[in-house]
Amino acid sequence: MPKLKTHKGTAKRVRITRNGKILRLRANGGHLLEKKSESRKRVIAKKAIITGALVKRIKRSLGVK
Repeated sequence: MPKLKTHKGTAKRVRITRNGKILRLRANGGHLLEKKSESRKRVIAKKAIITGALVKRIKRSLGVK
């Protein structure tokens, strides 16, 4: 069976931890930050963990088991 190519769009957007969890950036942190509260900006700055059915599809698109 041939090797699977890594989906580069996915690879640029997510990161896999050593334990196999998938991290992604949160939305709304790019601009218009002046009117957002400090606590909201802190939440946006943290990475989010992807869970559920998406994990299997993302790992397959990255070529990870």
